[in-house]
Amino acid sequence: MVTIKSKFEIEKMREACKIANLAQKAVEKAIKPGISTYDLDKIAEETMRANGAIPAEKGYPSYQKGVPDFPGAICASINDNILHGIPSKFGILQEGDIISIDLVAYKDGFNGDCCRTYKVGKITEEAQNLINVTKQAFFEGIKFAKKGNRLGDISHAIGEYVEKNGFAVIKEFEGHGIGREMHEEPGIPNYGKAGRGIRLEPGMTLAIEPMVVVGNPEIYQGEDGWSIWTEDESLSAHYENTILITEKEPEILTLE
Repeated sequence: MVTIKSKFEIEKMREACKIANLAQKAVEKAIKPGISTYDLDKIAEETMRANGAIPAEKGYPSYQKGVPDFPGAICASINDNILHGIPSKFGILQEGDIISIDLVAYKDGFNGDCCRTYKVGKITEEAQNLINVTKQAFFEGIKFAKKGNRLGDISHAIGEYVEKNGFAVIKEFEGHGIGREMHEEPGIPNYGKAGRGIRLEPGMTLAIEPMVVVGNPEIYQGEDGWSIWTEDESLSAHYENTILITEKEPEILTLE
């Protein structure tokens, strides 16, 4: 069921989202060649806890037999690791890498979810273009995140923009509603037909998150049961914000 948030709930969402953004900024400042994803994970968790939140991804259940709950405060995914990368002392960033940091702050019963892909030192033109297109795909999508539009209008705009720029979206994973739960209805694909899906209403809070790859969009799951990788080892990028549907333009809750 898609939930419509009350004014009280929206204020709680704003606070959780603000903290998620603070954690992203703290991580961004620390990214450089030689740092480990384990250290980035600590920075994100310390920032969240210092602001009265907890990392919602830490301990998130896998729902797969034999796979432990997610151990990190963030998902740290390098290069061809699309998402759900587990932070590690052995995950050392190298000059020219790109890294996606996906994190969720939980405070007072509500979640704020955002992801960014960052460059590590000097990167290739193709990698920078991938990051730019992935981010802009989000903004192309939310042009349609307005009262009375259909959910498919957002999905279509994202997919069309990505393909027009020569990249591909991942179809197995999608955005989602968010609020008291990290993942709520509705699911929000990054492709589809305009004019389809539920109508958007004020009070809906949605996590819109293009996941884009340079090459073939075929994927596989790592042996850890969490990480998702491009099959052809091509680069991937990920950009996400939690937004609020209003009477007018959408409000991006995880940006200042």
